[in-house]
Amino acid sequence: MAAINNDWLDALKGEFSKPYYKKLFETVNQEYRTHRIYPPADDIFNAFHLTPLKDVKVVILGQDPYHGDGQAEGLSFSVKPGVDIPPSLVNIYQELHDDLGCTIPSHGNLVKWAKQGVLLLNTVLTVRAHQANSHRGIGWEEFTDAAIRVLNTQDRPIVFILWGRPAQMKKRMLTNPNHLILEAPHPSPLSAYRGFFGSKPFSQTNKFLEAHGVEPIDWQIDEL
Repeated sequence: MAAINNDWLDALKGEFSKPYYKKLFETVNQEYRTHRIYPPADDIFNAFHLTPLKDVKVVILGQDPYHGDGQAEGLSFSVKPGVDIPPSLVNIYQELHDDLGCTIPSHGNLVKWAKQGVLLLNTVLTVRAHQANSHRGIGWEEFTDAAIRVLNTQDRPIVFILWGRPAQMKKRMLTNPNHLILEAPHPSPLSAYRGFFGSKPFSQTNKFLEAHGVEPIDWQIDEL
């Protein structure tokens, strides 16, 4: 696992010495040795690498990485260039188009968002190939909860976008009145028509950021 080396390291360093993390580290290393695991080990902490704590404006919480071949890259909902756009992201792009008029790109790589301060964080950071939720309960939730608690303490406006029940269960940790919480059903084809479409998360986020004097997000994903 590539170490976190920006300001997140200082914020999370207390976690690395805890018993649960040592056990998690051993479990994950053993999994990589004995199974096909996604994302590649060097990409596990990409959400933290690409979006330093000081730059976080928006948090989009996902569940666990995509488990298909070559999809996961350490960012929630994002896939590597050249990989088919997953159904949930198809729906995210549709809502983005309907909300802000953004054109729908031909790829699913969301690094542009991450580099603007959108933390694309899954609550579980690894998964066995073709086995959704296979690394649930091995300790990742404790680690990502620690990151969410750190974000909650930041004394600046941050938008938390919580799609679906697993993400919304984190709402109890978000107690800072400086922050905005946006909730909607998950964008997966199973639930998107129950209120994800029409929820306008992107325009609401930018309106909140601009109202607090913060540069809004350019949500348009450009063609590569």
